[in-house]
Amino acid sequence: MPFASIRIITDDVDRLAAFYERVTGQTAARPAPVFAQFTGPGATLAIASPATVAMLGGAVGPSANRSVIVEFEVDDVDAEFARLEAELSDVVLPPSTMPWGNRSALFRDPDGNLVNLFSRPAG
Repeated sequence: MPFASIRIITDDVDRLAAFYERVTGQTAARPAPVFAQFTGPGATLAIASPATVAMLGGAVGPSANRSVIVEFEVDDVDAEFARLEAELSDVVLPPSTMPWGNRSALFRDPDGNLVNLFSRPAG
């Protein structure tokens, strides 16, 4: 079963898509005003309006996540963090080396979702 995507539901698709455009350096594909997506090797991050899940009732709601981390593997965590830092309003963990060797920086997107930029240890 191939992994397809993670979808973030938001009340402001334009704002969240613009944020992830800055993080990823990609332009979002926008097949409709209520939907944006970023496709990279191995995964897709989709951003959508509540209108795209209206038939699910209250099962999904914007800005309510506290259990999922959106992760991007990068070559240089410190350089990427320095590039983005001025635009980040909620830094959870500045660039740090984790006990298992990864280098990570964690921050929240405009809807409060946790984002992790990480690199694996060399060798």
